[in-house]
Order: sequence, then C-alpha cells, then structure tokens
Amino acid sequence: MNVRLSRRQLLGAGALLLATARPGRTQPAGKVYRVGILGSTSPKAHGPFADAFRAGMRDLGYVEGKNVVYEFRWAEGDYSRLPGLAEELVRANVDVILTHGTPGSRAAKDATTAIPIVIAITGDAVATGLVQSFARPGGNITGSSFSFPEVNAKRLELLKDAFPGLKRVAVLMNAGNQGNVVSFELMTRLARTLNLAIAQVLARSPEDFEAAFAQVPRVRGEALSVYEDALFIAQAPRLAAMAEQHRLRSVGFREYAEAGGLLGFGVNFPDVWRRAAGFVDRIFKGARPGDLPMEQPVKYDTVVNLRTAKALRVTISPKVRLRADTVIE
Repeated sequence: MNVRLSRRQLLGAGALLLATARPGRTQPAGKVYRVGILGSTSPKAHGPFADAFRAGMRDLGYVEGKNVVYEFRWAEGDYSRLPGLAEELVRANVDVILTHGTPGSRAAKDATTAIPIVIAITGDAVATGLVQSFARPGGNITGSSFSFPEVNAKRLELLKDAFPGLKRVAVLMNAGNQGNVVSFELMTRLARTLNLAIAQVLARSPEDFEAAFAQVPRVRGEALSVYEDALFIAQAPRLAAMAEQHRLRSVGFREYAEAGGLLGFGVNFPDVWRRAAGFVDRIFKGARPGDLPMEQPVKYDTVVNLRTAKALRVTISPKVRLRADTVIE
C-alpha cells in the first residue's frame, strides 16, 4: 500500500514564499540585521545546511558583514544545552532566530516571545505544540514542518518493497526528541497497512548506540529504520557502519544512505534550509511570523546504496532501484 505525503493546509505556502524571493533585491541602506542560528549539533554536521541558508540570504541581497551578520550557537549534540544557548541569542539582541528540529525550536520558543523564530525544518509542529496551526502559526514562530509518521511510513514502504518477506522492523529513535516520541503511535498504525510490526529501540547520545543495536534482536527486528533526528544525522556514518557490522538491512534519511546505509528516503535538507531565507526576508520587511503559513518540504530524495547491498549480500529489486533519485554503486 502506498503512503502518500500530505500537504494539508501547507499547500501553496511554498509558492507564496518563492514569489517574494527575487535575487539581488536591495535592502534598506544602513541597516545591519543580526541572525541568530541555534544548531542542535555541530558546524561539521549541520554547517552545510547553515551554508545553504546563507546562500539563500545572498540570493535575496543580504551580504554578510555589510547588511547581515550571523551569531552561531551549537549544542554539539547535547540537547540539554539548547535552552541556555537560546537565551544567549536573546541576550545578544538578534533580529531573528533560525533553528531546526523539535528540541531547538522548543528551546527558542521558551526563550522568547518577542524575537521572531524561523524553523528551518522540524517534525509536526502542531502535534508537538510549537504552533497553533500550519496556516496561521500564531505567536512569533513560522518555518517548515513535515509529518514524521508519514515520512517514516514511506521509508518502511521502501524497505518492504525491497524485501517483501519482511515482517518486523526495529525503529531507532531519540527518546530526548519529543518530535520522535509523539509520532510513534501513528507510525505504528501506518506500518500495519504494510503488514509490518515495528518496535522501538532508543538512544539519547552516541554512548547509547551499542545498547540500542543490541536491542534489535531482542525485539525480534529483522531490519532497522532510523528516524530523523539532528543527532542521528550528525552520526550518520557511524550508524550506517554499525548497521552493516550487525548485518542489518536498514533504511534511514537521505544522508544515512549516502554515508553507507542501505536505503534512504527523506527531506532534502539543504533545500529547506535555503528556503528558510525567504521567511527571514519577509520578516525583515515587516511581516509577522505568526501570520506566515508554515510550509512543507517540496523535495524528497530516495537513495539506494548498492555498495552496501553487496557488502550485506542482499539484492535490491529493479523496482526500488528505478525509483531512486540516487544510486550509489
């Protein structure tokens, strides 16, 4: 059964943003905007995404050091640091805070009701209580959001198409990420439509990875699905290597498969970060963030890693290979 990605109230919001995004527009003379960037991991892991945002800002006429400066705060994968880092940005009197993921977005929301917050990307922002609705977020928050259960169900569908006999999948989740936790019940229902049972294995830090992988056979997992989470994205090479070491057929986000995981499906993160510049630009021009509809990502990528398939001695069906945007050989 196909699981279709919902656009709901978010349809058309992306087009509205792009309509305002004309490269090279001149900004008010003399004004230097301060953008605080609150990152959940590190410059190495999420720096390329932040660079995509800065490229989007340049396209809109913002020149770093001339009419915009950036204040970076990185939690280095320790989500407990996010509230303090968010408060630092508030004290730095930035004009807007750009963040990502449920933990970072929650920390920013708790730190200020006055400074506009743009979420580059997060799991269901309504379900996690970040905004009132996608069409009218309210308060001081806007940005991009996607449905964890639907994306992860699509990921399970990819795994099932590759291995039709699959019956039970272990799902690696970050117990410290509310966006992961609140979606599991719905994902369980969606998995049943694929005749799959799923079971959680949990990790809060890289130190938990060994124990999480040890749980997979205990929950009778025949394969592994890796949830989106900033920590997991940062640790994608290690997670992919561990899945291969444990001889696990696996699926995750795009970067997971690019780092050596077997299959990948997920949001094109550089694209949504680049598009976040459109939100910031409109806010700088007077729009209230709570009136700007949140948008859903428009680019999703499927990756098949045939090198890993060879290492695991498994065959990926032509049907799955043909649907891939990227095949790694």
